[in-house]
Amino acid sequence: MGHLEFAPLLANALQFAFDKATTEGKITIVMLVIVSMFSWTVIITKARQLLRARGQSKKFYTSYRGKRDPMEISNRGEEYPGSPAYEVYAAGAEELNYHLKNNPVSLGGKTRVSSGAFESVKVALERTVSAQALSLEKGMIILSTAVAGGPFIGLLGTVWGVMETFSGIAKVQAASLIAMAPGVAGALIATVVGLFVAIPAMFAYNYMITTIRAITQELDNFTAEYYAALEHNYVDNRPVSEEIADALRKLQFEQKNVAAAA
Repeated sequence: MGHLEFAPLLANALQFAFDKATTEGKITIVMLVIVSMFSWTVIITKARQLLRARGQSKKFYTSYRGKRDPMEISNRGEEYPGSPAYEVYAAGAEELNYHLKNNPVSLGGKTRVSSGAFESVKVALERTVSAQALSLEKGMIILSTAVAGGPFIGLLGTVWGVMETFSGIAKVQAASLIAMAPGVAGALIATVVGLFVAIPAMFAYNYMITTIRAITQELDNFTAEYYAALEHNYVDNRPVSEEIADALRKLQFEQKNVAAAA
């Protein structure tokens, strides 16, 4: 029963304070409401993005680490939309497949790529990791602005309202609590609204930035693991002298075939 009485009392207090606020104070409150709308838009959108990223990445990691060939997921056409790790994986697989098709090196009957060609795979991985990190952090500046700026905007409205209240009292020369109370209440509502904007944004920002850092760290670890697996399975790491000798043997073999055919 007490809770039911408290809610209307709070609403009435806010309504009374808003009615007594000055024009400048109301403008400040409208600004804070706009900031709050942007803030909640980011909170909802980012929460959905992070939830999807963690869920899809968990599925991707389980699938990837359950296979011996690092390219098997790509060869099967499996997809994990919304997973930053999968986006990194897909970028590396696409670049490696390009070089396996266009710049192949035969080693023991298996198709490989040279160390020089594999450098482009490393660049593709690094580029995609950076792009995914930026995507995860996109919009967080709005939350940090709401956290830092909300209370100050509200304080500006409060100070302005109190200043006008005291100026009005000085003009009519009637310094009494009854005369001051409406103006002070109207001024304080700006600070209250500023805190309503900043507090949810602060909790959301702290939680989300921690989650983003965890996802980014997992992404860095996976990239190093994936790079090493691709290098082990698909890169010709023989010394240059052996590559040259092998190329010469192939050339001689082809020349002999041509001579025999002639």
